[in-house]
Amino acid sequence: MARQETTDENSGRLKQIRLAYTMTKRVDSKIGLITAGTGIGTFAVLLAIGFAIGHPIYLGILGFVLGVLGAVIIFGRRAEKAAFGQMEGQPGAAAAVLNNIKRGWSVTPVVAATRQQDAIHRAVGRPGIVLVAEGNVNRLRPMLAEEKRRMNRMIGNVPVIDIIVGDGEGQVPLKKLHVHLTKMPRTLPAKQVTQINDRLRAMGDLMSNAPIPKGPLPKSARMPKGR
Repeated sequence: MARQETTDENSGRLKQIRLAYTMTKRVDSKIGLITAGTGIGTFAVLLAIGFAIGHPIYLGILGFVLGVLGAVIIFGRRAEKAAFGQMEGQPGAAAAVLNNIKRGWSVTPVVAATRQQDAIHRAVGRPGIVLVAEGNVNRLRPMLAEEKRRMNRMIGNVPVIDIIVGDGEGQVPLKKLHVHLTKMPRTLPAKQVTQINDRLRAMGDLMSNAPIPKGPLPKSARMPKGR
């Protein structure tokens, strides 16, 4: 039974890798060549060094391990870049990134939205309440100001931080959103974060009937973790 579960798990991982490769190759036609070149090149260089110093077996094994590791890293980074390239500019892209932030954060997609699919999402963590906005900047700024006032009235003395996703001045690019959030200074104790989330839920602040824009990724898809 345990052996069957292990086999099924390995099969699932291989399917995910094949799917990631197929999706990446659509926008990055050189992904296979570059990944293979990295692995083979690393192995060849270390093997050559091994022959030069009289230890081809040791350096060959090391080269193989480092070659596989290098190929995996290169593949992951290019797959991540391709995924963000496909998502960027689509309604719900920021929500898709936020939903992949697991530990220490509670995410509520679309706490405010317009008919043009501008949206504000909320993430609550130890840095405070973070409002992440995506869409037209001119429409988002008054929405953010109103949402910050609302959070201050509801929660009180808690940091409320606003982020606009984009490539303009003072904005956070979509591909850097995950890392930006995880690197924010932690000013609140974990217990207070739980209290904030409980209070928001108790006040009925979950907009279950909001017109949530559909994200560009299916729920089953997993994005690579930010680096």
